[in-house]
Amino acid sequence: MRFTHRVTLVLALLSAALPVSTAGASAAPTAALAQIEERVYVESGVDSNGDGRLDRIAIDIARPSTGGPVPVVFEQSPYRNGLANAANHGVNVSALPQENLFGLSPGASPTAGAGVSVARPVPDLPDWYDDYFVPKGYAVVLGHSLGTGASDGCPTSGDMQETRATTAVVDWLNGRARGFNASGAQVTASWSTGNVGMIGVSYNGTLPNMAAATGVAGLRAIVPISAISSWYDYYRANGLVVAPGGYQGEDADVLARAVVDRTDCTSRINQIETDQDRVTGDWKQFWADRDYVGKADKVTAGVFVIHGQSDWNVKGQHYAQWWDALRANNVPRKIWLHNGGHGTTSRADYRATVERWFEYFLKGIDNGILTEPRAEVQFKDGAWRQYADWPNPGAAEAVFKLDAASTTAPGGLTLGTPTGTSAQSLTDNGRTSTATTLVANPDSTNGSRLVYRTGNLAAAVTLTGSPRVSLRLAVTNRNDANVTALLVDYGGTGTSTTPVIVTRGWIDPQNRNSRATSEKVVQGTEYALNFTMQPKDYVFAAGHRIGLVVISTDYDYTLRPPAGAVLRLNPVGSTLTIAQTGLATGNDYAVSVSPTAGATNPGGTLSATVSTAVTSGSGQSVALSAAGLPAGVTASFNPSTVTAGGSSALTLSTTASVAPGTYPITVTGTGTGATRTAVYALTVNGTGGCRATNPVDVAIPDAGAAVESTIAVSGCPGTASPTSTAEVHIVHPYRGDLVVSLVAPDGSSYSLSNRSGGSADDIHQTFTVNLSGETANGTWRLRVQDAAAADVGRIDTWTLTLGT
Repeated sequence: MRFTHRVTLVLALLSAALPVSTAGASAAPTAALAQIEERVYVESGVDSNGDGRLDRIAIDIARPSTGGPVPVVFEQSPYRNGLANAANHGVNVSALPQENLFGLSPGASPTAGAGVSVARPVPDLPDWYDDYFVPKGYAVVLGHSLGTGASDGCPTSGDMQETRATTAVVDWLNGRARGFNASGAQVTASWSTGNVGMIGVSYNGTLPNMAAATGVAGLRAIVPISAISSWYDYYRANGLVVAPGGYQGEDADVLARAVVDRTDCTSRINQIETDQDRVTGDWKQFWADRDYVGKADKVTAGVFVIHGQSDWNVKGQHYAQWWDALRANNVPRKIWLHNGGHGTTSRADYRATVERWFEYFLKGIDNGILTEPRAEVQFKDGAWRQYADWPNPGAAEAVFKLDAASTTAPGGLTLGTPTGTSAQSLTDNGRTSTATTLVANPDSTNGSRLVYRTGNLAAAVTLTGSPRVSLRLAVTNRNDANVTALLVDYGGTGTSTTPVIVTRGWIDPQNRNSRATSEKVVQGTEYALNFTMQPKDYVFAAGHRIGLVVISTDYDYTLRPPAGAVLRLNPVGSTLTIAQTGLATGNDYAVSVSPTAGATNPGGTLSATVSTAVTSGSGQSVALSAAGLPAGVTASFNPSTVTAGGSSALTLSTTASVAPGTYPITVTGTGTGATRTAVYALTVNGTGGCRATNPVDVAIPDAGAAVESTIAVSGCPGTASPTSTAEVHIVHPYRGDLVVSLVAPDGSSYSLSNRSGGSADDIHQTFTVNLSGETANGTWRLRVQDAAAADVGRIDTWTLTLGT
C-alpha cells in the first residue's frame, strides 16, 4: 500500500509542475495570506496501549492568520516518521496451511519460508495542501495516526480504535473533543467552521474511508485516493492468503510493525498476528472490524474516489465495492479511474477539481460539480471517457461458455452452444512459474495451465467493471489448492502478439460457499467455484482474442506450496461473464446434432436430432441441408426449415451397396443472417455386418466407476471368430491406471489390458481375442475403469471385428 520513494517523488514533482485550472473554483487571492502553524494534541476516546490514559493524537495545523472561521482540509497519516524495517511472512510453504484443517490425510506441517526484510520507504507527504489551500481560505491539518509519529498509543491496522482516533480530530474541530498544546494547556479550534474534508493517498486515503463510515458529524467530504475499503480484501481473497502487489508476505501485523513509533506495543501487535489467521484465510471478526463497505449506510460525506486501474497494491476491488455501496446508499459521489498504478492521477485539473469538491461541500458554493459526468475513466491510450455512472451503464453482459473438444488441447470461449465437453486437468507448478510465463504460447499444450479463447474479434470490445467466473472444478490429489483465474488479451490467430494479463481473481475451494467458512474438500469431487476478478476498463482490439487462463498458484500473490496439485476442470457449466460493449448483438444462432455419431450395416437407417439455439438477438428462419454423403446414402430433414430455437429429425438411409467406412456428414443451417454447421460421424459396417465402429467419445472419470462404449452387431451369422479383434483408442496420460475389458452380449468378460504400460500415454492397440464361444450378433461393450487417482481421459474410438 506504499509507494517506492522514487515513484512517490516523481509523482509529487510532476503534480507540482502541472498547470492548475481554476475553472469553476474559487479565484486565488492576489497575494498569499500569512499562515499560522501550530501543533495540537487531541484527546481521543481510546486507550490502545492499555496504559490507563486516553491516547492523544498529534496534529500539525496551517491556517490563515486573518479572516473569519475557515473550513479544514485534513490528512491523517501513519507515515509522519517514515517506516521501519519489518520482516514479511514467508510465502514458500511446505503445504498450504489450510490443507490440514480437516485431517483428511497425514501431511507435512505448514512452515513459513525465510522472512524477507523489506525497508519500507517514507511516502512523500502531499505538502502542496497548505501551499494551495490556505491562500484560498482553508486551514490544513496533518494528523499523526494512532501509535505513529508524535501520537500516543499503538497502531491497530485499520480497526475502530484507529478510526476513533481519527474522528476525534474532526470532533475537536467541531468543539466536541479536548485539545492541548505542548505545555499541556487546553486549546480550542475557534478558527474552524467545523466543516472538514479529508484527503490522502494509499493508507492516508484509507483513513478518510474509515472516518466517513462512522458518519461523524462535520466530515462533509472525502477524497480517498488508492484507498482500501476492506482490509480483508487487501490481505485475503475468497479464503486465500493473497498479498498486496509488490509486498509478498506482508500482513496486518507487518504493517503495524512498520509504522509503530512506540516501544510498548509488542504484545498488541503480536495479538494482531494471531487474530489475522494466516491458516484458514477465513473472514472473521478481525476483518469485520476493518471493513468499511458494510458501514456505507452511515456515510454522509460527499465521496470523490480516485484510483489507478493498474494498481495491484490496493487492488481495484476496493474502489468497486466501495462505489457500489455508496450508490446503494445514495451518497453524493464522483469517480476518476486513471490508467496508472498506485497513486493519484497526473491530470492537469486534478488540484482544481479537488478544490471544487471541497468548495461545494465545505463552503456551500454551488459550482455545478455534481451535475458533471459522475464517472471518468482513462484507457491505456491515455484517452478519458465520461460515463453517467460506473461501470459503464451502457454495457451489456456477455456470458461465455467454456468449450473443450479435447482433454489436452487449448479450448474455446463461445456465446453459443459448446461443441466439446471434455474435462481437462492441470498440474500446479507451485513456486516455479509466474502467471506471465503460464499465459504464453497459448496454441501449445501446457500441463500447468488451461487456456480458453474466443475467435478473432470482429470489432473492438470494451470491458467495464468486474468479470465473473464460474468453474466446475475438482482437486484430485490434495486436500486443497490455490485456484487462480486470469483474463488475458491474446493476439489473433497466427499472430505473435505478446499476451497481456488484463485482470485476475483467486479462490480457495474450501471457501466455495462462503469466505467466512472453510469446508472440507474431498479429493476428486467436483465443486462449483464462483468468484469475481478485479475490475478493469479495457479495450480488446479488433482481431484480438479474449482468453481465460486457469492456473493454481499465482507466484506474485498467493502462498507458494510445492508443485504437484492436480486440478480437473469440467467445461460443462463453467462460464466467464463480462460487462462489455462491442460484441455482435445482431441475430445469431448455433446448430448441433444429437447423437453426434452412429453406426449401421449397409441397408440400414439412422436417426438423429438437429437442434438450433438462438445465441443473440431473435430467431430467424433456418434451412437445413447435409453434405459429405457417400454414394448410397441419403439424408432427409423433418421439417427441412425451422425457426432458430427449433429442432428437426434427421434420417440417414443407406443402400446395400454403400462402401464400409466412417464419413463426416456436415449438417448446414442457412439462415437469413448467418450460416452455421455441425458434424455427424456416420459409420457403415463392413460386409456381412461383422465389423463395426463406435467413434463417440466417452469420458473416463478419475478413480471412478467403470464406463462403457457399446457396439450393436447384427447380420453377422453364427459365432464370432477365434481371431476376432478389438482395435482400441483411449486417450489418457497414464495408461497404467486403466483396466480395459471386452464384454460379450451374454455378459462374458475378456480382459484386454489390466493396468499395464506404466506411465506411458494412451492406448492405441489392436487386441486379438478368441471369441469362438460367443454368438456374434448382439450388443458388445468396451468397459474401461480408471483404478488410480490423479488423471482423467476418454474412450476416443474402438472397432470390433468378429468375422475372419
